Amino acid sequence: MQRAGGATFIEIGPNYKEVERYPLNPPWAYARILFNKENGTYLYAIDEVGLSPLERKIYGILMNIMIHELQPPPSGVEIMQYFREKAKEILRKYAIRMGRTPGVSWAKMMYYIERDVIGYGYIDPLMKDPFIEDISCDGVGKPIYVWHRSYESLPTNIRIDDEDALDSFLVRLSHMAGAHISVAFPIVDAILPGGHRLAGTFKKEVTTKGSTFTIRKFREDPITLVDMIGWKNLSEEMGAYLWMMLEHKMTGLVLGVTGSGKTTALNAIASLIRPSMKVVTIEDTPELRLPLENWVQLVTRQSYGIGTEKIGEINLFDLIKVSLRYRPDYIIVGEVRGEEAYALMQAVATGHGGLTTLHAENVIQAVNRLTSEPMNTPKSFIPFLNFALVTKRHMIIAPDGSFQIVRRITNLWEINDYGDYVEIFKWDPSEDVHRAEISKSTMLKKIAEIRGKDWNW
Repeated sequence: MQRAGGATFIEIGPNYKEVERYPLNPPWAYARILFNKENGTYLYAIDEVGLSPLERKIYGILMNIMIHELQPPPSGVEIMQYFREKAKEILRKYAIRMGRTPGVSWAKMMYYIERDVIGYGYIDPLMKDPFIEDISCDGVGKPIYVWHRSYESLPTNIRIDDEDALDSFLVRLSHMAGAHISVAFPIVDAILPGGHRLAGTFKKEVTTKGSTFTIRKFREDPITLVDMIGWKNLSEEMGAYLWMMLEHKMTGLVLGVTGSGKTTALNAIASLIRPSMKVVTIEDTPELRLPLENWVQLVTRQSYGIGTEKIGEINLFDLIKVSLRYRPDYIIVGEVRGEEAYALMQAVATGHGGLTTLHAENVIQAVNRLTSEPMNTPKSFIPFLNFALVTKRHMIIAPDGSFQIVRRITNLWEINDYGDYVEIFKWDPSEDVHRAEISKSTMLKKIAEIRGKDWNW
């Protein structure tokens, strides 16, 4: 076992066979996907160039020098570039003092210093993996897990065995997010640099196995509807249908369970909104990225109070109310869970278009949730919704015979009234295609009437 910064890199047994390897930060770090023939499980392993005993000793000295010599960057200076320049200066000075050191790679030293000072330490390679969506630590002595787009949930070869090291690492993550965590306030929910979402619990205040954390990674280049069509998440016909809906300010729900791709689908669909339209998005965490200029992005604010006090808190309900003052064509709420659903429905009833996500597996569940506690949307408001679609994860057999995890928009319904839902699109898993029954669409018929066109399908 190899230790690094409080973490243990677990040795990989002979039962594992490598099935995939790709670069994360070449030539220093690579990802390996390993398969265990005996129990049929996969393992995600970080393959990182190690430090020799001499390099490890020099690394410790350099880190101490960094702590004493590195000053905060001047205002307006790019932090990463500033650090690299200063770190190179320190490395250069130390290398000159040492003279010839044939067994030391200064480029490797620079990688580790950058990783541990301005990066994420031993999970930095995971943060650089574009295929990883979530990184989670369930406590001391347990492997860190990742959610991989191709292999879903995987244990890694990283484990934290020291409670103090895990506590310190969580405090560091919290500080990187500009948040506070302590015994008095043992829960953190904050945004890391780059838009990644951090949630964590401190020590054994609310968990039984010490500190825990999870990081929901944010994708800088948003997935577009064209991408989703290329991946067969939806069909070209469904994409054209959704474009027509948004062109005419129809209101829609994106449904699904946790991790099914609701926010990704919402972002891709919302990107179809006409650029001339005014859009206001309302979120707890700023995850949406729209290619629009006439766009106001509103984000909730947590309370400054202690305990049950709600001093200064601004929630989704407050933001939906204020969004109406912006005269938006579309109001997009990242997710509705409570009274904000009623506020959104009131806004939609006054002629605004609306989009949001909801935890539900079908349109019936979604409407039942909307009309029940704590959302309390009157049944008479349901006709103001126009369509709902659900996105799900499925396992299919790839052409080479292997199993593959995919996301599919499995159903799309039109909502005519409370209890009156018409299925327009349905995914056929046997052939991995979407079937359409456009002739049933009342929304397209309404659009045709508005445009003065004949509806002959």
